[in-house]
Amino acid sequence: MEQHVFAPWLNPDEKPLIQFKGVTKRFGDFTAIDNQTLDIYAKEFFALLGPSGCGKTTMMRILAGFEQPTEGQILIGGKDMRAIPPNERPVNMMFQSYALFPHLTVWENIAFGLKREGIPKDQLNARVEEMLRLTRLAKFAKRKPHQISGGQRQRVALARSLAKAPKLLLLDEPLGALDKKLRQETQFELMDIQEKTGTTFVIVTHDQEEAMTVASRVAVMDEGRIIQVATPADIYEAPSSVYVADFIGDVNIIQGTALKAGDGYDIAWAEGRAPLHSKREGDGFSPTNGASVALAIRPEKVSISAEQPSGVTNAVKGRIIDIAYLGNLSTYHVELEGGQMIKAQTANTRRLSRRSYTWEDEVWVSWTDTAAVLLEG
Repeated sequence: MEQHVFAPWLNPDEKPLIQFKGVTKRFGDFTAIDNQTLDIYAKEFFALLGPSGCGKTTMMRILAGFEQPTEGQILIGGKDMRAIPPNERPVNMMFQSYALFPHLTVWENIAFGLKREGIPKDQLNARVEEMLRLTRLAKFAKRKPHQISGGQRQRVALARSLAKAPKLLLLDEPLGALDKKLRQETQFELMDIQEKTGTTFVIVTHDQEEAMTVASRVAVMDEGRIIQVATPADIYEAPSSVYVADFIGDVNIIQGTALKAGDGYDIAWAEGRAPLHSKREGDGFSPTNGASVALAIRPEKVSISAEQPSGVTNAVKGRIIDIAYLGNLSTYHVELEGGQMIKAQTANTRRLSRRSYTWEDEVWVSWTDTAAVLLEG
């Protein structure tokens, strides 16, 4: 049976739910968003990812209607949002603090927005019960927020945000207050709830792991600009720049100059050393001869061996300087002749006592000519 792949952004006939068109936002002399255009589609779980101050929260506040763009326009469902106040937009926002009413029960917190809209009592009751079921909170309905855990409070805030069935739910660092294990569990709950409701989720986060886990697509931002928008797999495997490669996960970066060679490029990287070879360029990048380039290689794609491997294009000798043991993985920090550091990662399938390499060992690191991505240096 052919599996359905959710990728509306690849369908030219699909109309985006959200459109940013040339949006700029200035606060005095400071440009928070710099002429950005972005499409987000219905039923996506979309992540805005970047360091503090990169503009991701401003993008979200513009969507919610708390800020107006200085230039450009925002459309939701094809409708210009400029004159539409926050409470009239088909959007709800869930804040990092959850902002629950401490004197109301879980049930009353979820019902609050519906009551204000004057929904008939039987419909209101049915909707609250449905939200309690969806977020697995039925048995906590009569409790106050201080009587439940942080993870449960987070689900109450989510249930309340979804009760009014918005087309779009904005989540601002929603898992920031939870500890790591609970955060990981809650990520999967969020994905499950998003899928069941079919609501479009836009999440703002600086946590790469979170964005990579939950999102259908990720927009990596820096200084008010979107650097790359792609699926988590493409962001990781095919970054468009050194910034993206470096921001997501762990990466080795080797600087050099490129020379077209056969079906790829030779990269001169150190005096008197054989060139490295790559058959993969970053998105839209084709370097000219002699151009400064950067090779980006993920540590798990680097093999480590005691002997020089045969039949491998890229093999370089070095010395183990450090070993990070992470239980399931070991990361070897190998210093190549000339001072370049390379991380090689291996899965720990054997017991610790059986491990082959230790500090100061001379080893070879190697990788295939499609493992490293060639980026603008």
